[in-house]
Amino acid sequence: MRGPTSTALLTDHYELTMLDAALSDGTAQRQCVFEVFARRLPAGRRYGIVGGTARVLDAIQRFRFGEDELRLLAENRIVHPDTLDWLANYAFHGDADGYPEGELYFPGSPLFTVRGTFAEAVLLETVVLSIFNHDSAIMSAAARMVSAANGRPIIEMGGRRTHEDAAVAAARAAYLAGFASTSNLEAGRSHGIPTAGTCAHAFTLLHDSEHAAFTAQVKQLGTMTTLLVDTYDITRGIETAIEVAGPELGAIRIDSGDVGVLARQAREQLDRLGARNTKIVVSGDLDEYAIAALRAEPVDAYGVGTSLVTGSGAPTAGMIYKLVEVDGRPVAKRSSHKESRGGRKAAIRRHKSTGTALEEVVYVVGGTDPEPGEHDRRLQVPLLRGGEPVADPPTLEESRQRVRQGLVSLPWEGLKLSHGEPAIPTVHVDQ
Repeated sequence: MRGPTSTALLTDHYELTMLDAALSDGTAQRQCVFEVFARRLPAGRRYGIVGGTARVLDAIQRFRFGEDELRLLAENRIVHPDTLDWLANYAFHGDADGYPEGELYFPGSPLFTVRGTFAEAVLLETVVLSIFNHDSAIMSAAARMVSAANGRPIIEMGGRRTHEDAAVAAARAAYLAGFASTSNLEAGRSHGIPTAGTCAHAFTLLHDSEHAAFTAQVKQLGTMTTLLVDTYDITRGIETAIEVAGPELGAIRIDSGDVGVLARQAREQLDRLGARNTKIVVSGDLDEYAIAALRAEPVDAYGVGTSLVTGSGAPTAGMIYKLVEVDGRPVAKRSSHKESRGGRKAAIRRHKSTGTALEEVVYVVGGTDPEPGEHDRRLQVPLLRGGEPVADPPTLEESRQRVRQGLVSLPWEGLKLSHGEPAIPTVHVDQ
């Protein structure tokens, strides 16, 4: 992990050259508003979940140009000397508002709004999008998996399938979305996430027999451990597991094959052997569709890796960081297929009296601001004022609870895994 180091070079070359030119022509100090939003949800998705807000705020706080960063810019002649002097004193002193981490979002939702000078705000584009796009993609995929699991716990185990830093961020995002634990110890250290794990096939292969491997594991970890029973023959593996640990064995894990059929056979065998309380954990290339297909099977927990850390087919949330206001004047991009709406925006989510979400109303601040009804709520909250955090970030449990509440508020069809329109419509009020 990068720890407390500068985030200033987690950016794109062109952000520095834009700054260089803006400082030269006198436009750098114009007051601007940038917004982060997604024009659309990934194919097949009906909602998104905001992930990474706390990490974004931390990255902004650490966005400083020290000696090493300035030396690199100078040696590569990326900016002129006057700009280097300006960057030496850089710190973001603007304001930011946004959706809290764990909040649902939809196409056009203004999930993060940055206000400051052009010079201050433009530099943040890449690092802000990098975090939001990654963490929101993981959280959105993880939430679908949690819904499909219908209350059964899921262990995140995707660290070996992605970049080492991304693995930690993915574990955090998955936990916020409702996963029970992670296999990644750095995620446990950095974020206080529960960690879990026992043995891989290598441990069984190390020993002269499956019996010897199980005996060693149970001796060290106790009978409530989880034994991996599919290194050789699953039926024989389960027999051996109960021989060694007894009928009070905590769990078995199946990591290959048709896990639905194998789980059914394993449950029958465990029950015959008197191990009625021994749980069955399955893993091996699971995604939300596979988990949903296993809902009727006697599976007690899931282990998910590759599909989680790759966003289950949507590795980025498709968010963009757009300039929408200059010195109080709305500005908008008009390019075909990449249009944006001018003006600083905020949003209200309207609900039925039962709590079910009806629509997301996005409006230009200072125009005809719609009033929230009795059951509605405003979505943006203050995050930074004068570059400083307004409050401590919510705890992991608070963000987990926000995800749970958001999913409960969706119309039933909005939770389906099949392709369809967003769970609720986005209504734009431009005046």
